Amino acid sequence: MAKKENNFYFDTFTKGIHYANDAATLLQSSFENYNAGTLKERIDRMHEIEHAADTVKHDMMEHLVKEFLPPIEREDIVELSHIIDDVTDSIEDVLLGMYMYNITALRPEVLDFSKLISDCCAALKEMAAELYNFRKSGILREKIIEINRLEEEGDRLYTAAMRRLYTEEKDAVAILSWTTVYDRLEKCCDCCEDVADMVEQVMMKNS
Repeated sequence: MAKKENNFYFDTFTKGIHYANDAATLLQSSFENYNAGTLKERIDRMHEIEHAADTVKHDMMEHLVKEFLPPIEREDIVELSHIIDDVTDSIEDVLLGMYMYNITALRPEVLDFSKLISDCCAALKEMAAELYNFRKSGILREKIIEINRLEEEGDRLYTAAMRRLYTEEKDAVAILSWTTVYDRLEKCCDCCEDVADMVEQVMMKNS
């Protein structure tokens, strides 16, 4: 029973990451079949995913309040749950930005960004499967390194996309809109790296 209880937190972290992965998949699908006229419907679906992720986080917090001896420090559980939730929130913010700025056509780098975000979340999902075994797993560190690498790729893509935007685009409104969207896309990768960094921190503190 004790082992099952201890796994509750790791299982819940995994559920949160699965929702982030669902959000990334929806974002990529939205861009691969981009239609500004259906953005509102996709935002509604994205919000359902985000709400489900929030529910998982809140359930964990309620459980933690009653927990006598959690498997890792309470502060780490709280911080990691918030950081995981930030991934889903950041992905939702991308679609909201596209809708608010009434973007009707995609720039070339957007599909590359959505694929990269999906890759980051897929790596998080693989990492999550090993969380319960963080003291012994050899895979966790590999996944942390992979997520760091993907985030660096995101930085390079962001730099190239912004350079192209500011050298090619002449419309001031378009520049403003796409600057915000690119910022939000890049933040998705940053949030994934934040999860990996926090997992690494937990490993160091508790191993």
